[in-house]
Amino acid sequence: MNPPELKDDPGIESRQGRAHFLQVFLSQRPQMEALVRRRVGCRATAADLVQDLFLRFWRRPLVQVEELGTYLLRCAGNIAIDHLRSEGTRDRLNQQWEAAPDAQASEPQAALEAGNDLRQVEAALRSLPERTRHIFLLNRIHGRTYAEIAKVMGVSQSAVEKHMMRALEACKASLREPPGTAQ
Repeated sequence: MNPPELKDDPGIESRQGRAHFLQVFLSQRPQMEALVRRRVGCRATAADLVQDLFLRFWRRPLVQVEELGTYLLRCAGNIAIDHLRSEGTRDRLNQQWEAAPDAQASEPQAALEAGNDLRQVEAALRSLPERTRHIFLLNRIHGRTYAEIAKVMGVSQSAVEKHMMRALEACKASLREPPGTAQ
C-alpha cells in the first residue's frame, strides 16, 4: 500500500492556490491602489476599496484565471467604478433632499397629517375580517411572500392575493374619506 501523493490532497492544492493568490495580490497591490486612487481621487478610499477587493476574493473559492495579476487590476478598476456610481447616487439623493426647503418648513403639519392618515389606516385594518388583517400583516409587516402565507394559513395563493387586494383597497378608501367618517 503506497502512501497518497501530496497532489491528491485538495487541502494542499487549496493552500498552494491561496499562497499564489496572496503573492500575486501583494505584488499587484501598489498598482491596484494607484489605479483606484486615480479614479476616486482619494488615497485612503483607494486603500479601503483594494482591501475590500482582497476580502471578497479571500472569502470565496479560488477561481482559475489565465493572468491573475491582470484580472486583479481589472477588478480594481471595476470596484472604483462601482464606488463612483454609489457616490453619485448618494450625491443626487442629498441634492434632492437639500433642494426641498419647503419640506422642512412644513414638517410639523406633514407629521400631523401623517399621524391622521396612520390612524385612519389602522381603523380600516381593524374593521377587516381577522383572516384578511392577519394576511395583510404577515405580508406588509413581517415581509412574508404570498406563497409563504398561503402555506402557513392553509389557503391557496389566489386566496391570499384576494385578501391582500381587499386589505389594500380598504386602506386606500380610508385615506380618501375625511377623518372621522364612518366606513
